[in-house]
Amino acid sequence: MRSLTSKSVHFISRAFLHPAATSSSSSVRWRAGRCRFCSSSPPEDERKPRASMLRHLTSKIKATGPIPVAEYMRESLTNPVTGYYVRGDVLGPQGDFITSPEISQIFGELVGVWCISEWMGAGRPAQLQLVELGPGRGSLAADVLRVFGQLRSVLAEASVSVHLVEVSPALSRVQARRLTGEQSREADGEDEPVYRRGRTTTGGLPVSWYRRLDDVPAGFSVYVAHEFFDALPIHKFQRTEKGWREVMVDIEPDEPERLRFVVAPTPTLASSTLVQADEKRNHVEVCPEGGVIIQQLANRISESGGAALIADYGHDGTKTDTFRGFKGHQLHDVLASPGLADLTADVDFSYLRRMAGEGVACLGPVTQRTFLKNMGIDTRLQVLLRSCSDPATRKQLIQSYDMLTSPSKMGERFHFFSLLSPSRLAEPKRTEGLKMEKKSPAQLPVAGFTELSFS
Repeated sequence: MRSLTSKSVHFISRAFLHPAATSSSSSVRWRAGRCRFCSSSPPEDERKPRASMLRHLTSKIKATGPIPVAEYMRESLTNPVTGYYVRGDVLGPQGDFITSPEISQIFGELVGVWCISEWMGAGRPAQLQLVELGPGRGSLAADVLRVFGQLRSVLAEASVSVHLVEVSPALSRVQARRLTGEQSREADGEDEPVYRRGRTTTGGLPVSWYRRLDDVPAGFSVYVAHEFFDALPIHKFQRTEKGWREVMVDIEPDEPERLRFVVAPTPTLASSTLVQADEKRNHVEVCPEGGVIIQQLANRISESGGAALIADYGHDGTKTDTFRGFKGHQLHDVLASPGLADLTADVDFSYLRRMAGEGVACLGPVTQRTFLKNMGIDTRLQVLLRSCSDPATRKQLIQSYDMLTSPSKMGERFHFFSLLSPSRLAEPKRTEGLKMEKKSPAQLPVAGFTELSFS
């Protein structure tokens, strides 16, 4: 356990050890619902599979042959006309899954504290860009920004801005309403790097929307990616007697309206280049787009400073077949209803670490339970319970805490992983004098990945 001085933890205690940091007069805010992996009993979805997406995929397969799983995922999720994430608000109780920020405000508050802690650990740069990849409905960003507001005096000398990387125009509108009210406008041209701009309703911070991470301005940034990497397209590979072969998506011969998995009879470019030579597993999933984004993050942190916090389903190079679908909060056949169901695969953090390279330091993965407890979720919960007298709200707070931290629920299914500048973890420099040696102040521990004591 690392103990912090009172000066180091003063800003943390201001952020969440006092009821004033909450978002409403009732002191707490509850977002009802279940997380993505939980089963529920929603009304029967009577919509037929999106014929245009299935027709599009089968036409492509008839023209070129079986397609990689990565191509199937990309088309199903982000096709600009019929993709799952393009069709509207797929999050929340009426959508197909609910994420941690939708369950409780505490999650986002602790992420906000982590962002400011890393900004402080970097020496309080004059600029702080909050960059979120795949912001969902804007709930996480809203909670993080509320903490920023509570710590306005700490951030007083920093130029703070918000940058959201979002490919879905529909979700960007949901995010804009959440963060800016009606204070945002779309760009005049479709090819503009920033396709929407606005200012937050509280604090008036500038908010910009981008389709690509590359378009976000350079500068000291804290990057947040919550349930982002698990939705990026994966390639699937199977070990055979003849070597590694790629798993493809084909049309069922006897049922032209159905799809099936097949194994490529010969090596593909992907199977020849993406599988590690020393791979021990018999089935592997690789996400090259995730590797590219990790390299982009690593380069940006190395060149301009900053930190990245990634939270997702995942493993450290141990799992095999994790590709699955969700529809109406229930597991769903990944090849059924393309464009109408969420598709996801566990993140291989060992692959992300390898792709990050030597220019950054990697921490984790640690379980969500470990991260949140290290961040002080128990203390925050007790503060909220003491300030709340309504029995129903108290029950909801306890249930949300249990959902986020229980090993059988989200506590050990989600993991946190971080990219940092190597200087962030460097040993303090020693200044030598004629007769004495002075030691620089100790580095602020990396919150969440280190157990902190608030004594």
